[in-house]
Amino acid sequence: MTAIPQGRMRRAALVTAMCALVVSGMGLTGCSEDPDEGTNGVGKLPAAEIQRKSRTAAVSAEAVHIAGNVVTSGRTYKLDMQLKADGATGSVTAQGSTFQLLRIGEQLFLKADAGFWSDAGNDGKADAAAVDKLNGKFVKVPQGDPAYKKFSGFTDKGVLIDGLLTLHGKLATDGHYEQAGVRTIRITGDKGSGGTLDVSLEGTPYPLLLTRAGGAGTLTFSAWGEDFALEKPSKGETVDYGKQLPTS
Repeated sequence: MTAIPQGRMRRAALVTAMCALVVSGMGLTGCSEDPDEGTNGVGKLPAAEIQRKSRTAAVSAEAVHIAGNVVTSGRTYKLDMQLKADGATGSVTAQGSTFQLLRIGEQLFLKADAGFWSDAGNDGKADAAAVDKLNGKFVKVPQGDPAYKKFSGFTDKGVLIDGLLTLHGKLATDGHYEQAGVRTIRITGDKGSGGTLDVSLEGTPYPLLLTRAGGAGTLTFSAWGEDFALEKPSKGETVDYGKQLPTS
């Protein structure tokens, strides 16, 4: 057996300790000479190619769970949506009010409490009978109603992926990280001011974490390709309000 000089052993121990500090403090996956060893290889690609591959993977996936905050037109929307090509289910919170959305094919349902519906109506108030009728029910959203386009956007996987997975400015890679136990490569737009995106280094290079430019929200992406059931609410849970919902 060859003896290892004590000086070398001390240096090795110091490096190991430093690695542990770096990993715990910065979310990195280790001090391997090649951080991409055993990965899908996208970490070695230029940032623009990583972005292209992650978008292709996202578009091609059968399903995804998107959760987090989106800021648009001065409003913050909290999303918690499961989406696939033929529908979606989940919740959206805006201005302190939470409502559930369910889309099966072209049929869209909205479920909210009395507080949501009480602010509806052209005069800012819905009548008590209407509020009582709609409270806690899955309300069919007519396709001709302006609300259909607004709400259905939250249930459209293609629309959300296309609108959200965008980085602005010059792209660059920004090191190796970890999200929910999965190793990632981070790409940035304009050194982070144009947003950041963490892409999986394990298996398919799906996007896992997005920080949007200008403080416009942070979103996590999970359950890629994992199917889920969409069940039409029972007749007793459903209200057909007519051709147009109260304006909210």
